[in-house]
Amino acid sequence: MVLTFTGSLSISEAGREDIHAMLLGALGCNIAWGVIDGVFYLMGCLAERGRNLAIYRAVVRTADPFEARRLIAEVLPPVLASALAPEEFDRLRQRLLEIGAPPQSPRLTPADWRGAVGVFLLVFLSTFPVTVPFIVLQNPMAAVRASNVVAIVMLFAAGVAYGRVVERSRWMLGIAMVILGAALVALTIVFGG
Repeated sequence: MVLTFTGSLSISEAGREDIHAMLLGALGCNIAWGVIDGVFYLMGCLAERGRNLAIYRAVVRTADPFEARRLIAEVLPPVLASALAPEEFDRLRQRLLEIGAPPQSPRLTPADWRGAVGVFLLVFLSTFPVTVPFIVLQNPMAAVRASNVVAIVMLFAAGVAYGRVVERSRWMLGIAMVILGAALVALTIVFGG
């Protein structure tokens, strides 16, 4: 998001006021998107709890053991579900019956709220490294170039981290993230962003 702001800055005509306005716009945009992403995170948590509650109720209410097994298997990762024998599904259903009544409706937990704050901070704080060159450098051209380098390094680092999570080539995903980021920024600028 910040790259669309920094990329739209006309270096040949930019003064300190233009840079200040660009920084405020970038920070304001990231605050707004941080709040939006935090709210979407909470909505996702609530939706997942609602789905889990519905599945729990369906498993407990059904008298058909095959249906109960199917419902339980659907919520498990396929590799885990395939490793369980029918009697293990039945024991799990029996344990669910012994737990007692579930809550009437899904609720957000303090951990969900902390997660939403974390999402907000992640989105908002990711703005700062890219904007720092505009704060510390007086030359707008040098600030844009330094900001672009910082953004490329951040995109590469995000790709490497993603590669670690998905167990793929970290270097390839780092490079792919830089290419994807550049393409998305170009697309945003082309469409007036």
